[in-house]
Amino acid sequence: MINDLLIQNIKKNVSLPDTDLKRICNYFKPKTIPKKEFLLTQGSICKFEGFVLEGCFRIFIIDKKGHENTLYFAAKDWWVMDIDSFMNQKPSDLNIQAIEDSKVLLITREDKTDLYNSVPSAEKLFRIMSQKSIVAWQQRLIRNHCQTAKDRYNYYISTYPDIASKLTDKQIAGYLGITHEFLSKIKKKS
Repeated sequence: MINDLLIQNIKKNVSLPDTDLKRICNYFKPKTIPKKEFLLTQGSICKFEGFVLEGCFRIFIIDKKGHENTLYFAAKDWWVMDIDSFMNQKPSDLNIQAIEDSKVLLITREDKTDLYNSVPSAEKLFRIMSQKSIVAWQQRLIRNHCQTAKDRYNYYISTYPDIASKLTDKQIAGYLGITHEFLSKIKKKS
């Protein structure tokens, strides 16, 4: 399946011949996920890597006290998966839930391995994407350790306004690592 959004995303990371782009895209299969449905549930094995075409997903864990802690949101033109579960084929710690009707392109672990063997440039693509992802996680950790909750909230709202507009205050609070009530106080002072 050839998808323009996926091709644009790939081109942001590497320059590849059109034949390689088409071959890479053909490994991905479309899937529609209705609002509130899960793409992955905690305890199951992640059998896919996904690229979001439409909609938005919330990636979160439920801790021992039953609290939901959001790691990130994946909206249009973002990638979504549990890398640990996908790579090691072990039960996932994560839930991936659509917060609105969503469409994704999925590639299985087996197809990704086949892709690496048949299109060697795909390894470079996914290596670069992994490196960029690590940088983003590192920057988030730095913000979480060095910024106030208010600064983290303002950063999130200004950096991801399209995603933030789709979320409830409870979801944003879960992402920021604060209570819903504390977020309400921050918003009142802003």
